[in-house]
Amino acid sequence: MQRRKFLSLAGGGVVLAATATFGTIATRQPTNALAPWGDAGALYQEPRRRALSYAILAPNPHNQQPWLVDLSIPDKVVLHVNRTRLLPHTDPLNRQITIGLGCFLELMVMAAAEDGYAVDLEVFPEGADITALDDRPVAIATFRQESGTTPDPLFAHVMQRRSNKEPFDTTRKVEPETLAAIQTAARHGSRIAGDVSDSGIAALRKITTDALIVEIETPHAFKESVDLFRIGKAEIEANPDGIDFSGPMFETLGALGLMTREGTLDPTSTMFAQGKAAVLENAQTAMGHLWQTTTGNTRFDQIDAGRDWVRLNLAATAFGVGMQPLSQALQEYPEMASHYAQIHQMLAQEGETVQMLCRLGYGVAIGPSPRWPLEAKLI
Repeated sequence: MQRRKFLSLAGGGVVLAATATFGTIATRQPTNALAPWGDAGALYQEPRRRALSYAILAPNPHNQQPWLVDLSIPDKVVLHVNRTRLLPHTDPLNRQITIGLGCFLELMVMAAAEDGYAVDLEVFPEGADITALDDRPVAIATFRQESGTTPDPLFAHVMQRRSNKEPFDTTRKVEPETLAAIQTAARHGSRIAGDVSDSGIAALRKITTDALIVEIETPHAFKESVDLFRIGKAEIEANPDGIDFSGPMFETLGALGLMTREGTLDPTSTMFAQGKAAVLENAQTAMGHLWQTTTGNTRFDQIDAGRDWVRLNLAATAFGVGMQPLSQALQEYPEMASHYAQIHQMLAQEGETVQMLCRLGYGVAIGPSPRWPLEAKLI
């Protein structure tokens, strides 16, 4: 949600308490939950762990961080999915979760190259079910030291990469040349396209806004997101995943009981109305859109889509461009079916699947998202 707009909760606005107690609460930061960003590459000498300390920073749906890693075989990383971290209502086929796993693998490969290691990937070596992820390995990665391994220039932007959920500056255009340069970052078979024209922006602002309304007004879909809200330092430190609300405003709103999951879910509440308005306004600040399609929609295609997606995010970071996924219209649950068909008619070529769609623009600098430490993800 748009952080700066949330002060209008409770109808008449919120007066931030100036007492010592609330002043202390408002300045709390979830330092432990953000520590993996500072620890990446610094805590480990063993090459697999060093690479994985970067991989856990990968973008993923609702920050669920669904990866589990087995390091019991020398020189190998066996990646599994944590099935307690799925999104059954908005991602019933686990397609978006699989894309997030692809992002993880790409960052791991890039980080390994920095230390002179090549990585051979076997994706879904025991097969896969296209309708649901299961306990079979997602990938087996074999690390081998190789002289002359070329580091990827995009890796320089890993620590600054974000999914920017703040409003973008609507007075500043994303130039076509910048969009074209970002598109060239993909290398794993996705077709990347985008639009920064006024007509294209308007059309995609409308459908992404309409799809957001469907998700917010579909109780089971919206509740899946709200259940993952982490409001304030204590909740974020206890569960450094999900959708975090940190910083002085949210610390104070949470402490005063002016932001609760129950209130956010109540469609008759001011909290619901203000939250909905903030989310929709964000979509209306898009200054361009970028999307990614694949000719197939197998698990292999989805992994490769994730590998390309994080590359696009890193390339945008290199150009100072903000990206935020707006994938609601791509979700495969019944209430979204008409928007799914419409977005494919707009963006896909015959037979393609639109795997990712995002808004582009220039926004304020934001901090990193919370992460579980690597040790929490080791089997």
